[in-house]
Amino acid sequence: MQVDPRAPELVAGDFVAMMHASRTCVLVHDADTKRILWANPAASELLGWSVSELRPLKANDMSSSAQQYDRVIGRALLQEAVDKGTCRYEWHYRSRSGRVIPTDVVAARVELAQGPAVMVQFRDIEREQEIEQRLRLTTSYVDALAHHTATVALVLDGTGLVQFATDTALALLGADPADELGPLARYGTLRLGGRASTWDEIRDRADPVTAVRLAVRGDADPVWLEGSLERLRDAGDAWLMILHDVSGRVHEEVRRERELQRENYLARYTAMGDMAMAIAHELGQPLAAAGNFLGGATRHAEALAAAGELSAKAAEPLAFGIGSAVRQIDRASTIVGAVRAFVGHLEHVRQVTELGEILAECLYFVRLRADAAGVEVVVREHPDPVPVRCERVLTGQVLLNLCFNAIDELAACPPADRRMVLTTTVEGDEGVLTVDDQGRGLPHDPFAQSFTAKERGSGIGLALSYRIITRQHGRIWAQRRPEGGSRFGFALPLARGNP
Repeated sequence: MQVDPRAPELVAGDFVAMMHASRTCVLVHDADTKRILWANPAASELLGWSVSELRPLKANDMSSSAQQYDRVIGRALLQEAVDKGTCRYEWHYRSRSGRVIPTDVVAARVELAQGPAVMVQFRDIEREQEIEQRLRLTTSYVDALAHHTATVALVLDGTGLVQFATDTALALLGADPADELGPLARYGTLRLGGRASTWDEIRDRADPVTAVRLAVRGDADPVWLEGSLERLRDAGDAWLMILHDVSGRVHEEVRRERELQRENYLARYTAMGDMAMAIAHELGQPLAAAGNFLGGATRHAEALAAAGELSAKAAEPLAFGIGSAVRQIDRASTIVGAVRAFVGHLEHVRQVTELGEILAECLYFVRLRADAAGVEVVVREHPDPVPVRCERVLTGQVLLNLCFNAIDELAACPPADRRMVLTTTVEGDEGVLTVDDQGRGLPHDPFAQSFTAKERGSGIGLALSYRIITRQHGRIWAQRRPEGGSRFGFALPLARGNP
């Protein structure tokens, strides 16, 4: 007897055999009374009852005692299948041994020879629920790791693109989680063994793991991260980078290195002081002799002029030249004496001088060098005298050094920008002198380093200027001007009342 013309090879008995062989549990309920008519072997095996034992059972005999599995609810669900043709729901059966079995149920109306019935197909989903619960728990752990941990973790692909980052990592990188993260190189520089490296080089070393350091670009100093890169097994083309912030340690290393440089400089400065004392001692006699020789030349020229052997026209420039040379020798002698006093043990400066006078004494030499470089010099003096406590000659040398540095900087600028402004003013209890230029600006604080970055020069000009000013209880600084260029300045204590 053929039951389905679409499958003439199958007869009614074949469908019975398939129902018996199926591992999907099947119960057949009467559509009207909802009593069990039949169960396949899979259902009998899962529930622990034979078909004859199942037939008289009610919902409360074979379901969980929880309220949501009450007999009334079970009958309503079966009736829904009768009315609508199908119904799907979760039901907790109770086996003969008392085990409560969560199942996924599909109930469908079927037309049997004796009338309508409900075929209930169900399967045990306890294992699936356990797996799902573990997955939810794992997901919560991953979510906690991503959003609530201080760990800096990144997952990258083989090309160096960041696929995942914890919230801490996103904050350090300055990345927006709503945007595509992009390559790691966008955020910083990888370093290996103290040198800059590439993603490809470090990735190839991760076999299976390698140490790594990342310098993340910051607004000021970089943020230094250190950790490891490891290839994730059984995860395809994926690498895990775990990092922690070591900026404090790196900055401490930089600080110690600068301290070492400063100690080396101080040793050089001490040696320079010894040499300066020796040079100042040795220069005194030749300078005095040169002054005597020039004095003798002056008297001889005057005698020749008085005797008529030297014309007044020739005597005048000769006297001017010799007089200028004498003044420069006197200045050199004064500088030598000041150096000897300074390199000695000058701890308390008692000399009082007017800041404007120091500026006036230096202007001749400043303008001489500025004119040669095509630099315009503008002077803005305080309307009142600015008396300060300082060593006059050495403070003038500091001013000259600042001005000469500014002129050297401006000489590399377009002619229209070659303008230097010298200003004296009073701020609180200090007399202040500043030198402003319109050059390229400062790449860093020059007083934080011991030596200059110039191609030519002694390399100790600013360091000596710093030492001279601070030893006189003053302060000296350098800053970038908002409108462009640099400002160097120093401030010295005002001399008020009796010295």
